[in-house]
Amino acid sequence: MASDTADLKILSIDIGGSRIKATILNIAGDMLMDYEKIETPSSADPGHVMDAIQKLTKDFQPYDRVSVGFPGYVRGGVVFTAPNLGTDKWRNVKLAQLLAAKLNKPVRLLNDADMQSLGVAKGEGLEIVVTLGTGFGTAMLMNGNLLPHLELAHHPVSKDRTYDEYIGEAALEDVGEDRWNKRMKKVIAILKTVFNYDHLYIGGGNSRKINFDLDDNITLVTNREGIKGGAELWQKDEGHLISSSHPLSQ
Repeated sequence: MASDTADLKILSIDIGGSRIKATILNIAGDMLMDYEKIETPSSADPGHVMDAIQKLTKDFQPYDRVSVGFPGYVRGGVVFTAPNLGTDKWRNVKLAQLLAAKLNKPVRLLNDADMQSLGVAKGEGLEIVVTLGTGFGTAMLMNGNLLPHLELAHHPVSKDRTYDEYIGEAALEDVGEDRWNKRMKKVIAILKTVFNYDHLYIGGGNSRKINFDLDDNITLVTNREGIKGGAELWQKDEGHLISSSHPLSQ
């Protein structure tokens, strides 16, 4: 590990339902290399995913610490749900511990939307970050502090559909961009009414398909911006990261 915190190099990994992306950051969040990506293994079990991470990063420059964004509910370095990878394969997997052993570096693990939120939020009031990809990721912060993670993706948004089913990748492919954009307008209106957020950030690969005007307090952000949250993760005490500390009792 680097002796001076200012010289730390951080491997920042974003595990997605379709791809795994990674880059090296300095402690300020600047990318020291372009991010690389690899297809998420079709089996998507812990062993294959960790093997894919090792394959993806084997030629990366040396790094000191690791940050991982995971698509599900995680706490205390343990995975509890993985809707787009298979919860039955991932439940109670101590992913941070396993990756630390595999990569021989300290690892911090957060929900992927939570980690992206650390990269894009300004730390002013109630901020919400949503990601539009395979599913619907969500994160909330109050004055830069992560709030307990809520899996809004699995809350009903209509009589028989969750947010994942309503605006996720499969829904976009099924109904087309015009109807999907109408659904996105409805979802944004719900978030505005329920949370009265100060700012909403919309990221993920499908955010670029939004074709309507957004309020002044809504910002589209890129995956490149979000992956910088991997550096911010190591600038905070774990107690500051409410959603990642204190593992649930088994």
